[in-house]
Amino acid sequence: KIKDNKRLIFDCIRNSYFNLTKEEWVRQNVIHYLINSYNIPKSRISVEKVFKINSLTKRFDIVVFNSKDKINLLVECKSYDVNINQKAIDQILIYNQKIKSEFLFITNGLKHIFLKFDNGIPIILDYLPDYYSL
Repeated sequence: KIKDNKRLIFDCIRNSYFNLTKEEWVRQNVIHYLINSYNIPKSRISVEKVFKINSLTKRFDIVVFNSKDKINLLVECKSYDVNINQKAIDQILIYNQKIKSEFLFITNGLKHIFLKFDNGIPIILDYLPDYYSL
């Protein structure tokens, strides 16, 4: 919708409208992808929450909790005009030192990288496993 000459998009997880930035467009598409393609319940998804790494305040884009209430998927969304490169991978790896998710998903909406930790080593996957395997 448009309000005060600003384009807004509805977030079905946070149940509110947000400015339609390029990154928000990617984030909302990923949320719907996770819900519709992976059958992840909305109640298991959290969006844009603050956490601390040492004394630095950071904010993750999306996390998914498994059935044991453990974060098992960390998603980093970039604007669709930002290349997914080593800097983006390093960012999510640093975030994951605190979050400790087994699966990582980095995307700009056009390119996706899926990672899984195997004995502490990130391995590139072709796709994410289904929700019940997370």
